[in-house]
Amino acid sequence: MNEDSVVREAKGYELVVIYTSSPTLANDARLAERLKESSSGMIIGFVGPHATVLPGATLRVSKAIDFVAIGEFDYTIAEIAQGRPLGQVAGIAYRINGLIARTSSRPPIEDLDLLPFATEVYARDLRPENYFIGYLRHPYLSLYGGRGCKSRCTFCLWPQTISGRTYRVRSPNNLCEELALARRLFPAVKEFFFDDDTFTDNPRITEIAQGLGRLGITWSCNARASVPKETLRILKENGLRLVVVGFESGNQKILNTVKKGISLDREREFVRAAHELGILIHGTFILGLPGETAKTIEETIQFAREIDPYSIQVSLAAPYPGTELYEQAKEHGWLVEEVNWLRGDGIQNAMLSYEGLDAEAIFRAVERFYRSFYLRPRPVIRMLREMLTDRHMFGRRVREGQEFFSFMTRRKKVAPWSGNVMAISEEP
Repeated sequence: MNEDSVVREAKGYELVVIYTSSPTLANDARLAERLKESSSGMIIGFVGPHATVLPGATLRVSKAIDFVAIGEFDYTIAEIAQGRPLGQVAGIAYRINGLIARTSSRPPIEDLDLLPFATEVYARDLRPENYFIGYLRHPYLSLYGGRGCKSRCTFCLWPQTISGRTYRVRSPNNLCEELALARRLFPAVKEFFFDDDTFTDNPRITEIAQGLGRLGITWSCNARASVPKETLRILKENGLRLVVVGFESGNQKILNTVKKGISLDREREFVRAAHELGILIHGTFILGLPGETAKTIEETIQFAREIDPYSIQVSLAAPYPGTELYEQAKEHGWLVEEVNWLRGDGIQNAMLSYEGLDAEAIFRAVERFYRSFYLRPRPVIRMLREMLTDRHMFGRRVREGQEFFSFMTRRKKVAPWSGNVMAISEEP
């Protein structure tokens, strides 16, 4: 949907909630202003990590924003939707008589089984066939089995701002009950994806997997590269097809610096086990983390080629407000002066610059990484084999190839440090 269609769709609604972020805040505020112009009595709230970390600054971006939620916002939004006065709703900052007020804090939800099933809302509003992710079967459906992450990575946004560093999980029965419902409501879905930060850290993961196995579904999840082989075997036997693993870097010192808590050798061992069991891996990597040099970038590229996951994603280090990485970047002067989170055409910008490795060099390394990984015989043969054995995959891979090269072309075209994105404002 474009902005005009959003305004048309929202017309007549009393409450609109917008998920915002550091890169999109300015655009989201402009949308809020258009919504207010269309429906002056509408209440507009912003939610998300940026609003949580900088509630006052977020409200000051535009008078069209009536409130921001601080922390988890499930019950917060429900209470506002039920008509409770803003001053009586815990966990928000809001406007009152031209001033900004803040209510008492709202604790995290401990019993996630009390939340209603998201699949019922999906069935009403979501069309899974409209959404594609290259490494997942199409159509897919995304769900959560818990919130939070016990890892301590300095760059990861949600655990440091909203969900917390304790992994709160749903019971296996509750989760499998929703999956059974989702299978009935969405018979065309070919894969279910668990989007928890690290689903395999669930202490009852094998019990959950066995429940999913009884349902006969195919599923994938985010995982940490420390899952024992025997656990992986149980997951595979019960429908696991693919894991998304954040390897981040091929340099051990960088992994230690960002508190990843794992060794490269342990990651290699995990990959070998997954390959032997037939579990596919989508590997994610981040360029520009503290300690990055031209040499460590090459080490990461070579590490990716060595472990050879099924597919990869290469991102640029993003020092979002509320993270330890952001505080380190400010303290050491790594953060670029003008904080343009996006370049033209929505391309992610390189936000950090180091002595001997500037932001432009980090930005350019992304394309080199992708080309070095994918333009090799092994990935090319993998893709050709898929295309020759599955006619649906043939059309999909052709489209994805076109999108990939279009993306690379757009990256080349964006001028250095272009974009129109709001700089971070400090919270008073």
